[in-house]
Amino acid sequence: MAKKVLIIDDDADFVESIVNLLEARGYEVSSASNGEEGVKTAKAEKPNLIILDVMMTTKDEGFNVARKLNEIDGVKGTPVVMVTGVRREMNLPFGFEPDETWLPVKEVLEKPVRPETLLKAVADYIR
Repeated sequence: MAKKVLIIDDDADFVESIVNLLEARGYEVSSASNGEEGVKTAKAEKPNLIILDVMMTTKDEGFNVARKLNEIDGVKGTPVVMVTGVRREMNLPFGFEPDETWLPVKEVLEKPVRPETLLKAVADYIR
């Protein structure tokens, strides 16, 4: 049975390219264009891994979604890889590190992300 990946990102071009990349590797991929839709999809589909953007409806939506996903029975514990351009977009002099409470994700990757980097993260964290 194919491993399921959920992409929560509002950038349609990014989503399309990642869907194509992952499906070519045999993953079953679904997507959501905002945090609310992403949480509903995660509850319904119980993916093996979630790829999450930060800036969607709001500039920090992905941070809140990561925490919310970590509180949902059946979804809690699902590996989340955050892929974001927030640092560059907001000209922040620092990056973000996974943290059990504030940022409960496995890894934070900067956009644009190289396909091989994303594929490695998916392979490393998928269950």
